[in-house]
Amino acid sequence: MKEIVKKIPVLGPFIRNIYRLLKPLKPFSNSESYWENRYMSGGTSGAGSFGKLARYKAEIINGFVCKHNIKSVIEHGCGDGNQLKLAKYKFYTGFDVSSAAISLCKKSFHGDNSKIFKTNEEYNYETAELALSLDVIFHLVEDDIYQSYMKRLFNSSEKFVIIYSSNKDTGPDQHERHRKFTVDVDKKFSDWKLVQHIPNKYPFTDNINKGSMSNFYIYKKSL
Repeated sequence: MKEIVKKIPVLGPFIRNIYRLLKPLKPFSNSESYWENRYMSGGTSGAGSFGKLARYKAEIINGFVCKHNIKSVIEHGCGDGNQLKLAKYKFYTGFDVSSAAISLCKKSFHGDNSKIFKTNEEYNYETAELALSLDVIFHLVEDDIYQSYMKRLFNSSEKFVIIYSSNKDTGPDQHERHRKFTVDVDKKFSDWKLVQHIPNKYPFTDNINKGSMSNFYIYKKSL
């Protein structure tokens, strides 16, 4: 494959992309290694960060940010930053479990001083007016990782939390495990109230590129 790429430079990028897509990911062992391997292998944040699904998410969140005059946003699980390209935030801090994803974000937004990117290990109790979790919760297969993630998500917000996720309980399936997270929020974060639930404009049918199981859940901190 490498020899072909060298001999046909014009087709090189195309062939490399095909090779990347055909190259299998390493077997799943845990959430952190899965996403690191995925981004290292040339993978992306997923179908929800592209096309009409990405535009739909941006429409909802940008509208909320504008309506409530949000000046600072923190996101736990920023991925490769493709969704962020559609965002309109005054100041943004993105965290991710994958150092490869953070490198991609820093490269994509190089020179943009309104955005900061850090790995989860670098989290130092930063806060913002709005905390985001977009298509992340159902990728947290391990219970301890899920619990610590939820705690960090709500503790890092000063006013609002927006979660875009499925909300049902299922058993682990490779790198996904859907959870009824609203029950856990009610139990463990009683000072936060669900103020709005927005069903997805594009509900999932049988194609991940055309629909999603995720809906919007907007929480507000009680005074």
